[in-house]
Amino acid sequence: MELKQAQETVDHWINTIGVRYYSELTNLGILVEEVGEVSRLLTRLYGEQSFKRPEDAEGAREKLSDEMADVLFVLICLANQTGVDLTEALQKNLDKKTKRDADRHANNPKLR
Repeated sequence: MELKQAQETVDHWINTIGVRYYSELTNLGILVEEVGEVSRLLTRLYGEQSFKRPEDAEGAREKLSDEMADVLFVLICLANQTGVDLTEALQKNLDKKTKRDADRHANNPKLR
């Protein structure tokens, strides 16, 4: 699914099943909460922190996938609400990074 199609699909879902968008500030709070859930899983799957209970590790990779999708969903909601075309925004951001970091990472000894 392309980003534009994702924005249209989420908008349709919100207006037919979700009834309406939450306010931008409410969605910001939800986004932060969802990012926290991604963080919790990543620190346990890839960092030094362990799961509190062994059964919490079961299906953790699938949960990570679902939590990342939650982040994307809410981010798309916020883009729709604020008039941001994510395809255009991402392309501009990649162009900016390409110009700014053309030699930066290649010349960084920490990345070797």
